[in-house]
Amino acid sequence: MRRTPQVGFLGDLLEDVVVHRRSDVRADTDTPCVIRRRRGGSAANAAVSAAGVLGPGRVRFFGQVGADKLGDRLLEELVAADVEPCVRRGGRTGTVVVLAGAGGERTMLTDRGACAELDGFEAAWLEGLAILHVAGYSLLEEPLASAAHRMIAAVRDAGGILSVDACSVGAIADSGVDAFRDTLVGIGPDLLLCDAGEADLLEATGGHRQLADLVVIKDGPRPTRLYGAGFDGEALTPPPLERVPDTTGAGDSFAGGLLAARLAGSDWLEATATGQAAAALHLRALAAAATESPGSTGEAGTAT
Repeated sequence: MRRTPQVGFLGDLLEDVVVHRRSDVRADTDTPCVIRRRRGGSAANAAVSAAGVLGPGRVRFFGQVGADKLGDRLLEELVAADVEPCVRRGGRTGTVVVLAGAGGERTMLTDRGACAELDGFEAAWLEGLAILHVAGYSLLEEPLASAAHRMIAAVRDAGGILSVDACSVGAIADSGVDAFRDTLVGIGPDLLLCDAGEADLLEATGGHRQLADLVVIKDGPRPTRLYGAGFDGEALTPPPLERVPDTTGAGDSFAGGLLAARLAGSDWLEATATGQAAAALHLRALAAAATESPGSTGEAGTAT
């Protein structure tokens, strides 16, 4: 019997500790905050979003997760969200502290823990995989980067599609923009997802259109634009939202929704619209959670 095509997400599963300040930070004394803990990691977030579109049995997460109670809990949450974890356990589960601004902007203090320590994978993980999505972080640090390249080669050999999310201006700059560009050229993604800042960085250092067959650029409340694969800057405007107190994970949800729709047979424009809708759903959930906190604020915005 032919197995239903799957989409897999390679990258991080860790805990986000999101800090909403209720005043300016005051040195050497207390600053009132509302602090929330939740599942994080770009690839894990995208996988959950994809499962929300596709339903059970279609989505996998690949990575290494700490051999600790926090890792146990995060994996249980993935399973509850209809994502199949294909993981190795070892080390300690990572944490990202997210300092959320009043308008949804974020400053992230990152400790990836075990996430970058994945040094291999099981062949069974990739059976029936039609699309592999790789968070850009996974291409920047060993031993995970070497494992990622081997997984990409295996999926390519089996006729699968490769998607890459650039993920972070800071991470690209730290690793070296030229090195990151060379990596993308070497693996030749079918799809490259960037936000506007990442796209500007890549454009300023030699262009972004030649780095993938299709480049999709998210830009917050402004239109999402597509380049390549027959597109030349076609724009889709995200759904409007009344308030955005926290944008953490919106781009990941966009990626998951887009790839799920593509796997289900949508064309790229339809898939992009599904990604925008998934991001909007995620942001509305965060806004609803924020209303439980006295003094929380947010500005109007849109989904990506």
